[in-house]
Amino acid sequence: MRQVGTGEFEGAAAFVDGDFVPPSEAKVSLFDWGFTRSDATYDVASVWKGAFFRLDDHLDRFFASLSKLRFSIPYDRAQVREILHGCVRAAALQDAYVAMVCTRGVPPRGARDPRLATNRFYAYALPFVWIAPRDKQLAGIDLHVSRRQRIAPASVDPTVKNYHWLDLVMSLHDAYDRGADTSCVVDGQGRVTEGPGFNVFVVKDGVVRTAADGVLHGISRKTVIELAARLGIPLREEAVPAADLARADEVFLSSTGGGVLPIAKIDGVPLRGPFPGPITTRLYDAYWALHDDPAYADVVNYG
Repeated sequence: MRQVGTGEFEGAAAFVDGDFVPPSEAKVSLFDWGFTRSDATYDVASVWKGAFFRLDDHLDRFFASLSKLRFSIPYDRAQVREILHGCVRAAALQDAYVAMVCTRGVPPRGARDPRLATNRFYAYALPFVWIAPRDKQLAGIDLHVSRRQRIAPASVDPTVKNYHWLDLVMSLHDAYDRGADTSCVVDGQGRVTEGPGFNVFVVKDGVVRTAADGVLHGISRKTVIELAARLGIPLREEAVPAADLARADEVFLSSTGGGVLPIAKIDGVPLRGPFPGPITTRLYDAYWALHDDPAYADVVNYG
């Protein structure tokens, strides 16, 4: 693996077929089962002010997902870290969205046995991606609670970050049809699960609640749970009926694409408490302050 230069592909960069390339050369085969069957896993880390945030946690989850899906890549953990750093350095980005992806690959012609495919590894770095920028957060995000059901965890393990998003994508269309900004979906019992790229938290009478299972265990979700314990904020991981969102004092989302994101309205109706709520604000401030803690930072070497 070559040492890529700083700013070699300024603005964005990718790693494909063992080399760093500009985004225009980052391609996946039309016959890759990652494309034809959504047979893939991925993870997304963030870089903020020149340092990865909680990169070890993202690598832990990515390699656990590889194992669960019986994928194998020709790079160990240290090499994947080096590749991710290389993508950021090549793009000369201080704030970045950085993805690592593994697909099943292309099997021999006519074969249907996944064991015969050669798994493929890709990575790329783009400018930081927000679910909603700060001005939109403060103006007020309107969350639609879709009645569409998330794929059952008995069918697809939600702790493996995956591209099975059609339920989430259609819930976004539901939201846009109603003039809302984004959406979340429910399980078969009508309990809130997650949204496209985020976990959901509900605050009522000073207690924070979030779904215990049936969802991706987001790194930002983990951060919120740890911060709540540190700040003495009661937090419970348990089932959250969809109706509880409209009755909540505060609702917020957690995502690598923005950290803690306050919700102002549920299906067009403002929440009863002040906006942004006091608990959401405390967790928001603590989340971004954590980015200055060296224990969570992996500084990019820009050379």
